[in-house]
Amino acid sequence: MNSIFEHINGILGSIFFYDVFFGMVEGATMPFIVAWLIIGGVFLTFRFGFINVRMFSHAYKIITGQYKTADDVGEITPFQSLTTALSATVGLGNIAGVAIAIAVGGPGATFWMILAGFFGMTLKFTEVSLAQIYREKRPDGRIMGGAMQYLSKGLATKGYTRLGKVLAVLFAFLAIGGSLGAGNAFQTSQALGALAESVPFFQSYPIAFGLIMALIVGFVIIGGIKRIARTAEKIVPLMVLVYLLASLWILITNASAVPGAITTIFHEAFAPTAIAGGLIGVLVQGFKRAAFSSEAGIGSAAIVHSTASVKYPVRQGMVALYEPFIDTIVICTMTALVIVTTGVYDPGGEFANLVASKQGAALTAAAYGTVISWFPVILTFSIVLFAFSTMISWSYYGERSWTYLFGEKYTLAYKLIFVAFTVIASITSASALLDFSDLLILAMALPNLVGLYILQGDVHSNLKEYLSKWKSGELDRECIEKGICKSE
Repeated sequence: MNSIFEHINGILGSIFFYDVFFGMVEGATMPFIVAWLIIGGVFLTFRFGFINVRMFSHAYKIITGQYKTADDVGEITPFQSLTTALSATVGLGNIAGVAIAIAVGGPGATFWMILAGFFGMTLKFTEVSLAQIYREKRPDGRIMGGAMQYLSKGLATKGYTRLGKVLAVLFAFLAIGGSLGAGNAFQTSQALGALAESVPFFQSYPIAFGLIMALIVGFVIIGGIKRIARTAEKIVPLMVLVYLLASLWILITNASAVPGAITTIFHEAFAPTAIAGGLIGVLVQGFKRAAFSSEAGIGSAAIVHSTASVKYPVRQGMVALYEPFIDTIVICTMTALVIVTTGVYDPGGEFANLVASKQGAALTAAAYGTVISWFPVILTFSIVLFAFSTMISWSYYGERSWTYLFGEKYTLAYKLIFVAFTVIASITSASALLDFSDLLILAMALPNLVGLYILQGDVHSNLKEYLSKWKSGELDRECIEKGICKSE
């Protein structure tokens, strides 16, 4: 099985990860797909006048229901869509991914991860707004939305019908692969790696863990988006709170080491150690892990956000601003500070075997265990919960992509394949799965960002109209007159 993944990695890597420097910069490579994400995030942030800062507080009011209207159309609430999307992103990308980024790229990767999260907020706003603009209500009442829709329908309105269809199909295939790899196999593998440290039984019989996870995940995903959303709505706030409280406790305990850790992060962001592979190497690690963590620019979260019940497309786009903020800027930063202050990332240290084998979840558990001896047990439970929540959300992304390609009547076939991958992942190496996951997830940004570049004018016109109504007080009046929401 490992050889299959390695073969696929080689093919995809040669396509999506070729060096944009063409080997001209000694000791440094910049994968095309990472550069593609950086340019897209910076361009759109300036294009929309730093909307990730300007509308941050307004977005919070939308999330809390202050702008709910009788004209809202969708399957789930804006808050449910946010928690469902967060359940896909707040997970092992934050726990395992951050540890791997620091182990490979050094502490400086944290700085670039945060910066990527900041620009990623605008990427997420753009793709989610487009998903709302071009979503389609199917005969069975379910909504089909996401990059598949705005690539095919949106680009057709610009005269690029054939290109839009090709990109939509490419995105759907990559999303299906990403759901099976990053959204399933990687989650299972990393959760198993952490759990086996506490429960030796699973170390001897890893397939048992795969079967248990497959059974639980299968029960939830067969119920569709509403069951997934209800599950995510309940577990995401709890698991985030537990994780952040533990992180804060460790940082308070190690308070004297925090200033030094911050200094190290900033210093090595621009003057990394040799192991990081130079400035470009540490930057790439930061942006890769941020993309894998928040999925900004990837187009995946737009699928679930398209089902949110809102009147104005950009309103849901603003809700989505909170994803990279919570996921990358807050949670990833907390994880990074814990890892740097405890020093477990040292490749020559006590946990060198975990660093070498890229067992990021287990490495993070070890970092927390250096301060709270019993906490690895709690963290292990959290890791399994994070993995589970990510898997149920990614199953929906994959299922909608599968449906776009093959039709509604074949959705059960996808769900059975998804569950089977959970079992397969329990007997496959973490290293091969990590590379496979990175490739498929980052590759989704290629067709998605083409759509964002071409269609950003549609988002701009919608945003301009929305801001005009907001500034004139019309948005407040339409809610207050119906007695549904409160004024700002």
